[in-house]
Amino acid sequence: MGRSRSRSPKRHKSKRSHKRRSRSRDRDRKRHRTSRDKSKDRDRIPKQSSSRKIFKSDSSSSSSDEEIKSREKKIDEVDRLAELERIRRQREAEMKQVEELAARRVEELVAKRVEEELEKRKDEIEAEVLRRVEEAKQLMEEQMLEELEKKRKEQEEEQRKREASFVEMRVTCGVRLAQLFIN
Repeated sequence: MGRSRSRSPKRHKSKRSHKRRSRSRDRDRKRHRTSRDKSKDRDRIPKQSSSRKIFKSDSSSSSSDEEIKSREKKIDEVDRLAELERIRRQREAEMKQVEELAARRVEELVAKRVEEELEKRKDEIEAEVLRRVEEAKQLMEEQMLEELEKKRKEQEEEQRKREASFVEMRVTCGVRLAQLFIN
């Protein structure tokens, strides 16, 4: 004889995947549920598990009740952990906003303080800048005067050498002329 038509594994698997999808939807919906909705959900769970009792031949009602309770506890625990994670993320986001706001305020206060100090010390700063400019001018003038004096001395020295060489040349020419006349 052939096999009797019983539930095929495909059908069973599709129910599981459907069940999984509905659970994930339920998790999203549970965030916004009221206590009345939760009690309805609990009433539905035994009905779903009672339909599973048909498929399980060896399970007793107490073990299925325990399974249901353990599933509920797991779901509640997952929801609780998800809520804690959501709260943690929210706090982190708030802390980040507070830190950014504080940093921005500090920057604004520092900029304001610097501007006030510059305004207070504006005259002092201008006077200091002018003093330094004058010092630099004087230093440049002194250097230029020293350089000009050095060039003037070099030119005078060259002039003396030329005159000395000219006098020497005149003397040499005079001596030669005298020798020519004597001869």
